Amino acid sequence: MDRSNEGASDRSVTTGADFLHLAIDEAPGGGKADWLARQVRLALVDGCLPVGSRLPATRVLAGELGVSRGVVTEAYQRLIEDGHLAGRGRNGTIVVGAPAAATTATKSPMFTSPPSPRSVFAAVPSTDIFDTMRMARARIDFSPGLPDLAAFPRAAWLRTERRVLNHLAASDLGYGDPRGTPALRLAIANWIARNRGIRADPGEVLIVAGTAQTLTLLGRVLHDDGISAVAVEDPGSLGARQHLRNCRLDTPPVAVDSEGVRVDELRATGEAAILLTPAHQFPTGVVLRGSRRSELTRWAHESGGLIIEDDYDAEHRYDRTPVPALRSVLAENVFYAGSVSKLLAPALRIGWVLAPPKYRDALVDAKRFADLGNAALPQLVLAQFMESGAMERQLRHLRRHHRRRRDAMIKAISAHLPSAIVHGAAAGLHLTVTFEAEFADTDLAATALARDVKVHPLSWHSQRPRRPGLVLGYAASTPTDISEGVATLGEVLRHLT
Repeated sequence: MDRSNEGASDRSVTTGADFLHLAIDEAPGGGKADWLARQVRLALVDGCLPVGSRLPATRVLAGELGVSRGVVTEAYQRLIEDGHLAGRGRNGTIVVGAPAAATTATKSPMFTSPPSPRSVFAAVPSTDIFDTMRMARARIDFSPGLPDLAAFPRAAWLRTERRVLNHLAASDLGYGDPRGTPALRLAIANWIARNRGIRADPGEVLIVAGTAQTLTLLGRVLHDDGISAVAVEDPGSLGARQHLRNCRLDTPPVAVDSEGVRVDELRATGEAAILLTPAHQFPTGVVLRGSRRSELTRWAHESGGLIIEDDYDAEHRYDRTPVPALRSVLAENVFYAGSVSKLLAPALRIGWVLAPPKYRDALVDAKRFADLGNAALPQLVLAQFMESGAMERQLRHLRRHHRRRRDAMIKAISAHLPSAIVHGAAAGLHLTVTFEAEFADTDLAATALARDVKVHPLSWHSQRPRRPGLVLGYAASTPTDISEGVATLGEVLRHLT
């Protein structure tokens, strides 16, 4: 058999590189180094190679293009002489400057300047207000709902991750159950039994990407079931309202007083569902008292009403006994939502939801078609972290840690905001202060931000007019910063009033 042309097809294949999609057959016969330098220069101009980018090693790129290493070396050297690249020895060749034309390119919106303090609070909060707040620069951040991220148990988490990877079967790296890994669903069932008094089968647990996704999934499921509105506490979480409204659900307000949600107002709305934070109401910190819990139970039984129970920081208690979850006594009527965002870190994006039997399959379907389920590896690590007792140790540490910061904030408020009324200090990661004086709390927040202190005005979380106030998170700030930040708030308030 004649094999003389066996390699012809190999030689005819275009040689090219993944880097900038370079195709060497486009280069002129005698000017490959010129051509390569020109292609890299064009990539610098149009922003494909921003400052700080690392170029492929000369040997690697030469191999991919099918040219001598000298061709690539010469092209790089020309760009180094032009001041666009720099050789950094073992760290490779780095982009250090771009041709002048690149400086006129339109910048991506991702890199826009931080918003001005006045612009953040100038209007009714839009759907991107929390993104805007994160972009706003402030040395002291009292944003509520933010745990002390520096307290994340890195060493314990890393040890757990290594154990999981050492024993991980290859099959565990495939697509998993959209409901979540069996190991984590069991760990969650055990956790809420120990800490929240909820007896649930692991099969009832659905793993989600935090409570935010719970609200989005529930919004779709309830809307498909003919429910057009979910009543919400007033004041209540602006973010939660935004998620429900994004699902085309109205959010009629129901007042909260010192005993918790006003069940008589809930009945008057005629709505079939309500979102509650009964263990530590956001933002007032009120606990749903026994008589109100009984009223709410009667409402649910008599009307078939549905309750979305956001148990967002119930584990963080300092000066009071634990409050049983509503789900523990109303399993047929309660969607129970929790997460590790306040216990570990929001970056994990892991939460859970238990649904009444009627909605369980629909909720799983909604999760399946949203994303096929959470990433399995973090779930497996969290499962072992919880079952090993590491989560309880972390919670005990956080309670001591956060109590000191809570105490520092109360002391600072007493010293610098003596006219403020403090609400909800017995638990959680934030407290709320209200004032008798007449002023716009958004003006207070804007002026504070201009002075490097970030806070939420209470009016953001209220649908109806009320006294001005601030929602102050303390978990992420040191006692020194807390004292300094509250002192700044006191100075700003004196100028406003």
